[in-house]
Amino acid sequence: MRLEYIGLSELSGSLIALEGVKDVAYDEMAEVTLENGERRYGRVILIDGDRVVLQVFEGTRGISLENASTHFTGKSMDIALSKEMLGRVFDGAGRPIDALGEIYPEERRNINGSAINPVSRKYPRSCIYTGISAIDGCATLIRGQKLPIFSGSGMKHNELAAQIVRQAKVPNQDGEFAIVFAAMGVKNDTAEFFRRSFEEAGALSRVVMFLNLASAPIIERILTPRCALTAAEFLAFEHGYHVLVVLTDMTSYCEALREFSSSKGEIPSRKGFPAYLYSDLASLYERAGMIHGRAGSVTQVPVLTMPNDDITHPIPDLTGYITEGQIVLDRELDQKGIYPPIAILPSLSRLMKDGVGKGFTREDHYDVSNQLFASYSKVQDARSLASVIGEDELSELDKQYLAFGDAFERRFVHQSLVDNRTIAETLDLGWKLLTMLPRGELDRVDAKTIEAHYVEGAWKELFERKQS
Repeated sequence: MRLEYIGLSELSGSLIALEGVKDVAYDEMAEVTLENGERRYGRVILIDGDRVVLQVFEGTRGISLENASTHFTGKSMDIALSKEMLGRVFDGAGRPIDALGEIYPEERRNINGSAINPVSRKYPRSCIYTGISAIDGCATLIRGQKLPIFSGSGMKHNELAAQIVRQAKVPNQDGEFAIVFAAMGVKNDTAEFFRRSFEEAGALSRVVMFLNLASAPIIERILTPRCALTAAEFLAFEHGYHVLVVLTDMTSYCEALREFSSSKGEIPSRKGFPAYLYSDLASLYERAGMIHGRAGSVTQVPVLTMPNDDITHPIPDLTGYITEGQIVLDRELDQKGIYPPIAILPSLSRLMKDGVGKGFTREDHYDVSNQLFASYSKVQDARSLASVIGEDELSELDKQYLAFGDAFERRFVHQSLVDNRTIAETLDLGWKLLTMLPRGELDRVDAKTIEAHYVEGAWKELFERKQS
């Protein structure tokens, strides 16, 4: 028997309230039928006795308090899943928007997912290559890791996210690779940029895209990462794909969550965000990982913009507590014209040490990374000193560090939007730059490794090639 409730007790924004409702559950889906026969869908967000509040996905415009009828489906929101999703484009709620019709589902699955038993988790090892030296060389992305990108308003994080999607790969012998890309709160031109970028690069066939536009209701923005991660888990743990999930921009998601919380009348916490922001973000980020007995993996790269470039803001602050490192974009580098403007010193990958080196990338990888970090940190000391006493008063060694710092930013960190460097090219480039410094300054590398890779004056080749 189909039970319907006629009429509404209250309507406010995208929320509707009903009285006298029995036997419904939090997060349950509802179908609202308008007077003209149009159907809209909502989700239960609040239960107070027999009073139920729904968030309507398509908004409440045109809904009548007297004549609207509501039917509760008895289940949470789910989406259709199939390998046919690869190469397709969906909206934030998982509905196809590429004019190719509905997919034939292998199964339907609750978008909220289920927690991975910590005992069944497999420790992440082996990396995903992005073709970007600053990431592959110094903050390597490990399969099964969650590694966020901290950016700022107006910086080139969209271009970086698109480049990672186009270039990311795993070693061929390690299995099939797929990407789930979710954009939240983006403008039409930004959504078109992503779609066109993937099509032109021939990468769309391995990508599942979820696009939530800024004009869409905020409830859809809250659903988008959950739909994307559900698709990723299906491809990874049912079909054995190594799946990279790129989520941009998590700040839009968190702001939608704040607006959603405010509309429910919840007591705000820091900066007006709900007190459960940490646990909500954790429910998304912790869906990355590998499982014993399953061939696939889910790796996350969430992108977020820091309001006012403040890394202590609740969104980056809480994200940093949950994830295993971060890649930080620097506005000063961006203003110098360096792309990608990745700040090497505050960026790190906490799982890098166990996924690089012999048997994974190259045996000298971790040593090169450590030495580049150490040398570049001395560049900052030399620059600080130069700002006080002037560059001419610096010692010869400090001047060498200044030259190394400039070359490191211009040759190693900087690369074009289409420059896809192999890990060997990245590490060789790092060694050539290190030859700008005296051999005695390489204190993070053992003598045997230096002997094998340090070639006196190798850095000159970089400048000669640039001039020619």
